[in-house]
Amino acid sequence: MPVKMPPGPVTVAIAGATFVAWAIVALLGLGPMAAVAGGFIPARLSDLVEVGGGVPLVLTPLSATLLHANLLHVGFNLLMLVFCGRFVEQAIGGRLLALLYVVSAYVGALAQYALDPTSAVPMIGASGAVSGVVGAYALLYSRQQVRAIGPLSAHAVRLLWLAAAWIVIQSMIELASFGTAQRVAVAAHVGGFLAGLLLARPLLLFRYRNA
Repeated sequence: MPVKMPPGPVTVAIAGATFVAWAIVALLGLGPMAAVAGGFIPARLSDLVEVGGGVPLVLTPLSATLLHANLLHVGFNLLMLVFCGRFVEQAIGGRLLALLYVVSAYVGALAQYALDPTSAVPMIGASGAVSGVVGAYALLYSRQQVRAIGPLSAHAVRLLWLAAAWIVIQSMIELASFGTAQRVAVAAHVGGFLAGLLLARPLLLFRYRNA
């Protein structure tokens, strides 16, 4: 029996805004300029690079989610967002889904900064934020049965297994992209996913705190 997709209006709105932003930048041929002005550049946080007229540094983890390298880049991110996001939104509600998305974007950017704080390469794409939604989806809808191990509860074991699996996948992606022109912001993916794992349950409990 096919799974019925929840409506997810907030998820769809985020996806729509992201696609429109990418399409405008692409049609105007402003990709490289927009990446510098609105992408997250770790070296800016280290005070090694200044961007005149760019988006304020504190907002670049968000503005970067609206910028993508090409149609494949934005298409894959939005596919994951629309599928996983609508289920997560059904569980925690639209407002908390938006909060999760924003927090994951910032955690992903900070993870990328921690990996290479002197990098002057703009990080663009919604991958960190989307990874947070995927992490929440993986935790909330996982059907794999796990047991407690020693002092670790079953919930903690599930968290660790999901985190380890995602890190392995991202490491393989990084290895596959090594030496190519398009490098993947693996640290942002991992940071966003971990944020989603850690926030999913507290956000779910917060939504139903008075139930």
